[in-house]
Amino acid sequence: MRPMTFAFLSCLCFAVAPAGPLFAQPTAAVELAPHIYEVQGGMQPGHQPDGNSYILAGKSGLTVIDTGRHATHRAKVKATAEGLHEPIVAIVNTHWHLDHVSGNADLRAAYPGLKVYASDAIDKALTGFLPDSAVQGRVALNDPKFDASRKEEIRVDLATIESGPALKPDVVVDRTDNVVLGGRRLELHLAKDAATAGDVWVFDPASKIAFVGDLVTFPAPFLDTACSQGWSAALADVAKMPFQKIAPGHGPVLSRSEFETYRAAFDGLIACSVSKASAGDCATAWTDAAALLANMTPQEKAQSRGMTAYYVADVLRPNNGNSRYCAQQK
Repeated sequence: MRPMTFAFLSCLCFAVAPAGPLFAQPTAAVELAPHIYEVQGGMQPGHQPDGNSYILAGKSGLTVIDTGRHATHRAKVKATAEGLHEPIVAIVNTHWHLDHVSGNADLRAAYPGLKVYASDAIDKALTGFLPDSAVQGRVALNDPKFDASRKEEIRVDLATIESGPALKPDVVVDRTDNVVLGGRRLELHLAKDAATAGDVWVFDPASKIAFVGDLVTFPAPFLDTACSQGWSAALADVAKMPFQKIAPGHGPVLSRSEFETYRAAFDGLIACSVSKASAGDCATAWTDAAALLANMTPQEKAQSRGMTAYYVADVLRPNNGNSRYCAQQK
């Protein structure tokens, strides 16, 4: 897999966001609903992305859904927790991509005894995608085109990858189940062979919010490790739930009708990727739908088209509509 100059890969350790503003995050957490807070991720120019993090307050503690990548992001998570005057007792990782799990170690150190809930998909990632990323990252460290700040991010990602077992969950989510975390009842759902080999999405019955990780992302679906049919099936399963809002892995919170637009656009993109249409036409159709949901600027739309065309031409089409990692994950 070659590095991208116009976009980023959601977990490849040395690809970065393109120049110019792209979904910059605010400086403080946003309250989505009573006792639910979002620390928005972002794609800052010249830097690796952070996924969105969500903090759910219960009667006996806080649950964090995804922990981001950068120290600045997890500092916001910790500051939000401190402001709520409650300990973080649980982390739910929706998937193993580094922009969603890299903050785990820091939060474990700050809150000893917390438990991490996730699928076991990290096991195969540690023998496939992540070592491949590490090889490319070490090559990039010797590339004069990468400046000092980008190389430092590469070193941080390499250290995260090399931590290996520390990325694994304390509690493996191997099926859909009801749990009580921090005194709050949640439903943990497992989607197999979707954005990764095992995606965990969370439904909170009290707020009727579904936290779906990278099953929903902007400005494009991040298809680096995707099994497309499983991903479509996962979106169909989400649609069966009585949610009112979708909290995505990257990008803005969606209403139910907006989610259905996203889902239709995703299925259309996958169908287009195995058709005779050009990658550019597939990307334009996706972007036309997604731009309305994410209120994209003209620059962001151009970046969306570039990313999506890359995924169609270089990720999906050489592998019959999936990423090359899909078969390795099964």
